[in-house]
Amino acid sequence: MAERAALEELVKLQGERVRGLKQQKASAELIEEEVAKLLKLKAQLGPDESKQKFVLKTPKGTRDYSPRQMAVREKVFDVIIRCFKRHGAEVIDTPVFELKETLMGKYGEDSKLIYDLKDQGGELLSLRYDLTVPFARYLAMNKLTNIKRYHIAKVYRRDNPAMTRGRYREFYQCDFDIAGNFDPMIPDAECLKIMCEILSSLQIGDFLVKVNDRRILDGMFAICGVSDSKFRTICSSVDKLDKVSWEEVKNEMVGEKGLAPEVADRIGDYVQQHGGVSLVEQLLQDPKLSQNKQALEGLGDLKLLFEYLTLFGIDDKISFDLSLARGLDYYTGVIYEAVLLQTPAQAGEEPLGVGSVAAGGRYDGLVGMFDPKGRKVPCVGLSIGVERIFSIVEQRLEAELLYKKNPKLLNQLQYCEEAGIPLVAIIGEQELKDGVIKLRSVTSREEVDVRREDLVEEIKRRTGQPLCIC
Repeated sequence: MAERAALEELVKLQGERVRGLKQQKASAELIEEEVAKLLKLKAQLGPDESKQKFVLKTPKGTRDYSPRQMAVREKVFDVIIRCFKRHGAEVIDTPVFELKETLMGKYGEDSKLIYDLKDQGGELLSLRYDLTVPFARYLAMNKLTNIKRYHIAKVYRRDNPAMTRGRYREFYQCDFDIAGNFDPMIPDAECLKIMCEILSSLQIGDFLVKVNDRRILDGMFAICGVSDSKFRTICSSVDKLDKVSWEEVKNEMVGEKGLAPEVADRIGDYVQQHGGVSLVEQLLQDPKLSQNKQALEGLGDLKLLFEYLTLFGIDDKISFDLSLARGLDYYTGVIYEAVLLQTPAQAGEEPLGVGSVAAGGRYDGLVGMFDPKGRKVPCVGLSIGVERIFSIVEQRLEAELLYKKNPKLLNQLQYCEEAGIPLVAIIGEQELKDGVIKLRSVTSREEVDVRREDLVEEIKRRTGQPLCIC
């Protein structure tokens, strides 16, 4: 300690000497010589570890969960898991890290977001980027050709986080996949049905599921004049159309990726179209696109898919969108992505911009990449973006609590009127004593006492809308 104190004093004195020489406007050579001495003394001194400040925080792009947030998370997971099981899925788990070679070359331009680990005893490892590639590895390793599975676990991406919009570097994915040979489009339709069931059950707002097909995209690029080597990189640009304008996408394709402007314009004529089965039928008659074998196969499957979606009663939630590209390399057929429709924020809420809340598609060639003999296992699946859903549910929970800081019943009843909540359950001292719950109709103001064990049935009988408990 005494030696350090002596060095600190020397540094202080030398610093004063340098400042004095500068004030005296001494020669540059002399000042330079004295500055060199000061730097040498500072190097000898080194950092004072006892004075270094330790910033207590979670790593960038990660978060802790409070008990209240965990309750929200568990509720969301419960809705998702019950739906997966209802559709016959079994649960599996895989390691949080994989051999680096397992993950590389599967994610296109997003491969740069993979977290690599230091060499561990001769194995090059990476944290898993998603749950799909590990699932394909699992199928090939165990020689499985038929399974319906779900998997809920954390994945890792070296992305630029946007915490308020539910984008993290460590986050959960909830995946459901069907592997095996089945009649065309039946598994794909079931995946879309599951997606709609879950998003409807979570009651996070109106949503729309965009669908497209990678074969249609590849066929479109081919007839527009895009070389095979540029298919994936141009696909990645088109996938940004839900975030930026066509002009910005075109500038990227032409300026950064070397695409001819007239080729970009031809692509623009297609990718700005969206609609339903009528658009599929229109493109089946397109003089150029209908001559491409890949595109024709994709359009034929989409037409069949819409027939199943109509039978499932969800065709009104689906939009055929030619701008949907899904940049991951392993997709081979139908692709889809669910987005929340923008609605005015409720009282006390900030406008929500969380992007897509679910996505997926068909990947028939991925398992074959891991099989020694290249045997393919057709697969299709979906992933629910639960972190973004957590953000929505948590923010709405904060809005609810604002109205409960003042316990006056009148304020709470007024909130129920403004929010369109039709029933109020009132539990006061007398109700607790009598073993009943007072059920009040917000519109008619009629009140009835209901036994606790009968409450759920009474609510079901009266309405299926939200309930406010005061």
